[in-house]
Amino acid sequence: MISKTMEEALNRQVNREFYSSYLYLAMSAYFESASLKGFAHWMRAQATEERTHGQKIFDYILARGGKVTLGDIEAPRGKWTSAGKVFEEVVAHEQKVTGMIHTLVELADKEKDHATFEMLQWFVKEQVEEEANAGDILAQIKLVGDIPGHLFWLDHQLGKRE
Repeated sequence: MISKTMEEALNRQVNREFYSSYLYLAMSAYFESASLKGFAHWMRAQATEERTHGQKIFDYILARGGKVTLGDIEAPRGKWTSAGKVFEEVVAHEQKVTGMIHTLVELADKEKDHATFEMLQWFVKEQVEEEANAGDILAQIKLVGDIPGHLFWLDHQLGKRE
């Protein structure tokens, strides 16, 4: 059985993961409107991945005999000024999520909840990948410049994401 404190914290994280999915869908829509379909595809795939993260925690709460409590999902903004600005926000958001995961790990350790601690190790590793991927794309945008013609190649590359 999972403690109420841990259950509440994990439920908050489910909401945050679903918010991340919403945020990346909004970014996908922005890129669609800017005719950057590769960027839009990458963001849509990222949105799906974030929703999967939320569902993983959702299922974990249930498996431990907890109660899932779904709250309102905050609406993300929908306008940015450039691909670079979008990815600056993605990097900052992923860093924020990493902090949230670390806080959960610390709580699981404090509660001596070894099962939750172990489950969260997957998310710790995942966040290293998330930050690296977003950081790499931001670095590439900075390299080619936030100029539509130069973004074409990068857009093509991001469209290949499975």
